Amino acid sequence: MVEKPQSNWIHELTWRVVEARIKRSDVVLVPIGATEQHGEHAALMLDTGWAIQSSVAAATMTDCLIAPPLHYGWSYGHMAFPGTVGFSAATLTQVAVEIGECLVRHGFKRIVFVNGNRQANVPPLEIAAAKLQLDTGAFVAVADCGLIARDDVFKLAEGPTGTLGHAGESETSMMLAFYPELVDMKLAPPDRPAGVSHPALRQGHLTLDPRLEGNSWFVPRDPAEFYQQTIERGGVVGDAQPATAEKGAQMVRAIGRRIAEGIDAARSKKLTIRIPDIRV
Repeated sequence: MVEKPQSNWIHELTWRVVEARIKRSDVVLVPIGATEQHGEHAALMLDTGWAIQSSVAAATMTDCLIAPPLHYGWSYGHMAFPGTVGFSAATLTQVAVEIGECLVRHGFKRIVFVNGNRQANVPPLEIAAAKLQLDTGAFVAVADCGLIARDDVFKLAEGPTGTLGHAGESETSMMLAFYPELVDMKLAPPDRPAGVSHPALRQGHLTLDPRLEGNSWFVPRDPAEFYQQTIERGGVVGDAQPATAEKGAQMVRAIGRRIAEGIDAARSKKLTIRIPDIRV
């Protein structure tokens, strides 16, 4: 009888197995996504899917465990669309901190928040990472699925500038690769509109975060305004039509590989851990 490979998911293991695995590897990934609209063609769990699949890829490459995924993020900008459920930014920070404190208490010394809610979750999670690292001495990082492998994903994209977008080429490709039953391409907008208002799509090349490209400023997204700007395309920013399952699988592998490279570097760090006091 062929022995089944052991899961890397903490919630699928017994506490004895987790205890033994921590002694073998003190690295843990924490996938954090969102429950928010992704057009009429893709399920609201898309961002969590990014975090889950990228974590699985990285854990397979690095022999580390993965904490249960968090399906809630900071989704304020999508609140005009039914089904969107999320935390305030402050709550997301606190939840991430408390998850991290539990993991450090059990012996994990290196924590990576794998963020699938591209860009939006980054500020709250960066604050959480800084607080955790300061309070516990653990190594804590944020790996954003949209930013950690931008060049790799760009090379895999075939559509015109801006097709990554929101529920566009890359996000739809990931869903087709790993959650095809939750995608209906017949409902995806037929093509990319001639004029796109989203600033990230007006650059001379494909970009996933305009804050990192040249001169910029930050203006919070107003839910009603975003709804009005995108409702004709079902909430989609970009073009989902070039999406394929093959590209989605390659994109996730690239993201997983970049996370793995970060984990390998983090393992060389010497750490002095301070066990947190878990409060009731």
